[in-house]
Amino acid sequence: MKIKINDKLTIADIQKEFISVFPYLKIQFFKNTHKAFEGSPKKEILPETTKLKEVNHLNGVMEISDGLTVNELEASFKEFFNLNVQVFRKSGNSWLETTLTDNWTLKKQNQEGMELSNLS
Repeated sequence: MKIKINDKLTIADIQKEFISVFPYLKIQFFKNTHKAFEGSPKKEILPETTKLKEVNHLNGVMEISDGLTVNELEASFKEFFNLNVQVFRKSGNSWLETTLTDNWTLKKQNQEGMELSNLS
């Protein structure tokens, strides 16, 4: 998948596009960065209505394959667009940060989310 980043989009626009490809994963945007295998404080989540121009002034396209690890995806958002993101995986009716499994691919994370959600 390719995600286009530009000033006219909101965080919700990027989230919808991402979840359309990875239905058991979601990305949250944060005010500050976090280290690999660490979580981000919930109080730093940016509202979905936030326009990207409020937190980023870089435009472009990012290619996202299911072979990317969570850590690679999060690092790419930071490196190319100066956006702080954290991936969450669906588990039943809850969304869990993937901090302990940042080295898993998006494909594996999504499959795990599907299996955990189908168990409940």
